[in-house]
Amino acid sequence: MPASTALFLLVLFAPAQTGAQSSDSERPVPILSGNAGYFTNVAGGQNELNVQFNPVLLVPLGDRWLVETRGEFEGKFQRPPGGGPYGGPVGKHLDYAQVDYIVNPYVTLTAGRFLTPFGIFNERLYPIWIRALQPDPLILPIGTASSDGVMFRGGFAVNARANMNYAAYLSATAIGVGGVESERHAGGRLGFFFPGPRLEIGGSFQKELQGDRKNGFGFHLGWQPPKVPLNLRLEYARSIQGSGYWIEGAYRLSQVSFWQKAMRRTEVVARGQQFFHGAIDPDEAAEYNVPLANTREGDFGINYFLRDGLKGTASYGRQFSSEGNFNLWSFGIAYRFLLPLGRSGVR
Repeated sequence: MPASTALFLLVLFAPAQTGAQSSDSERPVPILSGNAGYFTNVAGGQNELNVQFNPVLLVPLGDRWLVETRGEFEGKFQRPPGGGPYGGPVGKHLDYAQVDYIVNPYVTLTAGRFLTPFGIFNERLYPIWIRALQPDPLILPIGTASSDGVMFRGGFAVNARANMNYAAYLSATAIGVGGVESERHAGGRLGFFFPGPRLEIGGSFQKELQGDRKNGFGFHLGWQPPKVPLNLRLEYARSIQGSGYWIEGAYRLSQVSFWQKAMRRTEVVARGQQFFHGAIDPDEAAEYNVPLANTREGDFGINYFLRDGLKGTASYGRQFSSEGNFNLWSFGIAYRFLLPLGRSGVR
């Protein structure tokens, strides 16, 4: 038996920890969470009003079962070339609707529609409240599909200095960020977190199980220096649609000595990225929502946290490619909400 298989089986069938569960522990209740936002985006002089609402519903069923789902409602409104009121489509998507079962402290089994664990942006940073810059990274459509299938995920301590997290999945269908449907793929992600330096590194892999059986892969890095209020993130991805990377730093001005009350609510952000066009034609590139040519982009932004759950955001970027160079502006506000759907009590 391969060592990797033996390790997975050992983790899967490890007994659950039977730590003291007192009879007066709190009973979980359903939660409605999510975010809403309103943004003005200007790309190459074309103005767009963007309205988003993303509800998340969490329904715990006992101590080991959880049902979770997230919807996405997004309106993109533009003024017609001849003038007149703003208008445009309102998109409605089901990002995920899954059932989770906690097998033991190291393994959670998921079935249904889930966010494919490829890279880190799609799973961890995509919501408008969490992301530091509102424009999507250029490589976001690569491998980041909502999959229909099953997934194992979890983590455990390797030793006193490192923790490992993993995810492995098999999908019958997937609909990507650009609405492109693909059939039958499998893959996973593996990462190592080092608590001392607060550093995470990892990689992702995806294999299409039909057609020309294309591969996709990538790696990611996240670092929060212990003594500096900085979030540094990097991601690389490669597939037949193309390849590229983004690197982003977000610095909270809490250590600035003047105007401390305002500065500790302020975050400045910078992102550099590059995309290399893949072996697909222009129609396929438009369908996958990736650039039509090799592209470079730099973005700078600022976030101001008005209060817990409410932030204002603004950014400026410049994109360079053979298809043309243009400016990118974004201004808006993002709101996070959290509502218990019931009263917690004791069992």
